[in-house]
Amino acid sequence: MLVGQAARRVAIVGGVRIPFARSYTVYATTSNQDMLTAAFRAVVERFKLQGERLGDVAAGAVIKHSKDYNLTRESVLAVGLDPQTPGLDLQRACGTSLEAAIAIGNKIALGQIDAGLAGGTDSISDAPIVYPRSYQQLLLASYRGRSAWQRVSPFFGLRPRHFRPVLPAVLEPRTGLSMGQSCELMAKRWQITRAAQDQLAYESHVKAAAAWREGFYDDLVVPFAGLKTDSNVRADTSVEKLAKLKPSFAADGTLTAGNSTPLTDGASAVLLATPEWAAKRNLPVLAYLSYGKVWAVDYVSGKEGLLMAPAYAVPAMLRDANLKLQDFDYYEIHEAFAAQVLCTLKAWETPEYCRDALGLPGALGSVDRGRLNVKGGSVALGHPFAATGTRILATLAKLLAGNAAAKRGLMSVCTAGGMGVTAIVER
Repeated sequence: MLVGQAARRVAIVGGVRIPFARSYTVYATTSNQDMLTAAFRAVVERFKLQGERLGDVAAGAVIKHSKDYNLTRESVLAVGLDPQTPGLDLQRACGTSLEAAIAIGNKIALGQIDAGLAGGTDSISDAPIVYPRSYQQLLLASYRGRSAWQRVSPFFGLRPRHFRPVLPAVLEPRTGLSMGQSCELMAKRWQITRAAQDQLAYESHVKAAAAWREGFYDDLVVPFAGLKTDSNVRADTSVEKLAKLKPSFAADGTLTAGNSTPLTDGASAVLLATPEWAAKRNLPVLAYLSYGKVWAVDYVSGKEGLLMAPAYAVPAMLRDANLKLQDFDYYEIHEAFAAQVLCTLKAWETPEYCRDALGLPGALGSVDRGRLNVKGGSVALGHPFAATGTRILATLAKLLAGNAAAKRGLMSVCTAGGMGVTAIVER
């Protein structure tokens, strides 16, 4: 039977991550498994889960070696949990770990399990490097050979070009555009200025630096590989400094290295459970994961921008929850690019778009910018693709737990492939 007698509440016990590092720096020789294992181990140690059998663990990576086909299970086996704890690999681009949290949450709500871990990891520094398909086919032809001649003859076709490595590229296969190039098109369509992008990026760094100074991240981040804090946060940046940077994706563009997320390595994890499971172990309940929604848009035809799916997912989720956009104390919108956040906010404020694209009677409305990414966002903290969702989820749960007057928070993550994952977290 897939479903229990009634849906159960999904408690967020807490989350831990390792510091996020600019790629090719501190974690240059560290693997996805190393980082995910470190994040899982930190959760196990923080909540004294040694020897516990969890119902399931779900996590993933966007850029992954073929040897890591069982990445999550292998990481689970190294962190002190009961070896009978299962592990599931999944991937929904930058929404991977939030999708993992929703998957674990659904199992808890349905009564299939009582507790589970969700997480994600990504390493640009340890990206798989492959060789041309023609070289692969040559090797396979040799492998299939039944005679000595059949095994040797394919190698007479070897050419120098076969040894030219094919580096991974974050391009959309159906458009050939990078995410930055795609977001440039969105910024032009929505008339998002360079100044507005730089201002949001500046605020992201200021908020992140302040959060680190005040100790907000002290119990959310554990040292790893000699790094104690996120390496991308720039406490000394300014709008003037950001304005001097050259465009990164188009000569006449507005997206720069300063108002876009940097390539980042890192991992994060969150422990979810029933309230009863947590209480039995004297563990806290920071908040509850109550709603989730995933959406996709038609970006291939140019009808919609690549990173606009959260603009659709959020109002659909609000209908499920019978809430308005303004009914939240905190908003955590993943900053893939400052422009992408501003496009989404402007879309919700535009009556024609909300009516014609989202099917709403009028504008969804504005978000109180003072409640947006209050402890910094991905532009400042960094963005290891699959790790961002549970990084945000842990942050949002802690924010709600620390504010007696707060009731709920909204989070959204845009992803490659024109998709978006959103969630609501409540006290």
